[in-house]
Parts: sequence; C-alpha cells; structure tokens
Amino acid sequence: PANFGFGVVRRIFDLVFALIASVVCIPVIVIFGLLIFLQDGGPVFYLQERVGLQGKHFMIYRLRSMRLDAEANGAQMAEEDDPRITKIGRFIRKTRIDELPQVINVFKGDMSIIGPRPERPIFVVQFNEEIPGFIERLRVKPGITGWAQVNGGYDISTKEKLDLDMYYINHQSIFLDMKILFKTIKIIFTGEGAR
Repeated sequence: PANFGFGVVRRIFDLVFALIASVVCIPVIVIFGLLIFLQDGGPVFYLQERVGLQGKHFMIYRLRSMRLDAEANGAQMAEEDDPRITKIGRFIRKTRIDELPQVINVFKGDMSIIGPRPERPIFVVQFNEEIPGFIERLRVKPGITGWAQVNGGYDISTKEKLDLDMYYINHQSIFLDMKILFKTIKIIFTGEGAR
C-alpha cells in the first residue's frame, strides 16, 4: 500500500497533470463533442455513478460513446464489437478520448490520473460475490488510465482485469505510473496497443 508521502506526491502529480491535460484537451473535447451532437442530437457528456476509494460513490464524466437507448434493457458491461457503440464512439473508445472529461473527477479528488477503473455499484456487488479479492481494488483511488487499461483494454474478463489491477496496487511507484502514462499517450495518438 502507498504510504503518506507517496499519497502527497501522487496528489500533486494528479493536479499538475490534470491542469496541463485540461488545457491541451479542451479543443479535442469540443471537436468530438460537436461530432457526437451532430451524430444523433443527444447529449455530449455521459454521467454515471461509480464506486471509488473505500467504497465512496461518485459521478464519473465521459464523452458519450453509446446510442441513447444503450441501457434500455438495464445495466450491462460493454463488450468487444458492442452494437450499442456509435461510429464516433468506437473511435473515441479506441483512442481513449472518451475518458478526457474525467480530469474533472481528478480535480474533485474522486479519481487519480492512474489507478484501477472505477466500476458501477451494481457490478461491484456482483463481482465481489463472484471473484474473491475483488473488493481489494477499493484500497486505492480509481484512475482515468491504469495498468489494466493499457495492457488489457475494454474487453478482457473481470478476473484478468482484477489480476492486472492487483499487480498495480501491490507495485505502486512513480516509475510504474510514468510507464502507464507513456503507454496511454501512445494509445491516444496512435491507437497502437488499444484492445
């Protein structure tokens, strides 16, 4: 587990990087927000309840990548080649552009730049019952990007994701954070490594 000193350094890193990212990414968010709106006239942003550090619930911000009726049949996990994902949504998911508005969550302190992806409350309950140790993910603040995201993508199994998340939780360091950050930037600009 990260100690107090690491936590202070992490928070400073989060705030500085979120500030830089927000300046650089605002034009990207505006452009893709306009494309999302022109696609179907629906909302540009998507807010969804997630579970963070120590089980705290919060609302996550994303660019909308799915159809307006995506959850007409209730909550469900995204899958590879998910038919609910729009054409623009497919691109912004592959390049992780849909995640950019989450800098708001970083400023608010709900998320870190790097950490496990926060899950929805309904899935936290389900996975905690099905997968021993799943609740351990709540020992650290969730992140916009992380070890599981850059090594697995959206469509890996929950057990595989947990294994990657636990590796990160047990080996946290500035060096590992920088490695994840560089891999994330490579995915955003090239799509290479996106799964």
